[in-house]
Amino acid sequence: MVNVAFQGERGAFSEIASMKYFGDGVSVSPSFSFEDVFIKVKNGSVDFGIIPIENSLYGSVFETYDLLLQYSLTIVGELNLQINHCLLANQNYKLEDIKKIYSHPQALGQCSIFLKTLKNAELVPAYDTAGSALISLQDKGVPSAAVASREAAEIYNLKILKSQIQNNRENYTRFLIISKKKIQDEFQNPKTSICFELKNIPGALFKSLSVFALRDINLVKIESRPIPHKPFEYMFYADLTGSLEEERVKNAINHLSEISLSIKKFGTYEAGKTYKS
Repeated sequence: MVNVAFQGERGAFSEIASMKYFGDGVSVSPSFSFEDVFIKVKNGSVDFGIIPIENSLYGSVFETYDLLLQYSLTIVGELNLQINHCLLANQNYKLEDIKKIYSHPQALGQCSIFLKTLKNAELVPAYDTAGSALISLQDKGVPSAAVASREAAEIYNLKILKSQIQNNRENYTRFLIISKKKIQDEFQNPKTSICFELKNIPGALFKSLSVFALRDINLVKIESRPIPHKPFEYMFYADLTGSLEEERVKNAINHLSEISLSIKKFGTYEAGKTYKS
């Protein structure tokens, strides 16, 4: 049986994503933080970890980028999960009763339009969507609710006061599958992730992008992150179509090395399928 670590409590969207990717027979390991997921994969207590990297409405998950570099694990897969948020509460409460709403900051941001209509409810950030469902259930002070998944409602016996409360129905989160080991496979739609630190020379970023353009390699995402020990200098993370085993990709990365101080290859994997939650 495959063991997979995810951030959050049972019913988190990361758990839902792991079941979509690995199947219902997967054994899951809830974790308090993203770093805990990386640690479990690094020390071999689980086979894989699943982590969110970006949301179509709320943007990149910057902590994930930093942890990818820090822990030097391999990306072996990805998937895109449609995120449908629900407002959950104790079975005894109605929508007009709610005075406090818990959820992860990204979930609160993704549902900001609906939440603004609940003028008497205080928004309280929590470490996880499913964890916020547990918190609301245990909050005996005032009538509380949580923004979380339909699965969390079933697990914790909560009532769905309102479903699909996200700002846009086209709300997707991209998840990465991480492992200690590279998976040898022939990919139909290979995708590769790397990061690099450029030399401080004129036109360095333009030149770095050109090494891919000259070889008809499509860059599907590029993200910059600060280098902690070098104020106002940056690492660049890039996702590109193609495999590290392809000659044109090898040549592009060799060319990139001429203008870079360092290059990290996170791995090649199958471009992710899209699933409904």
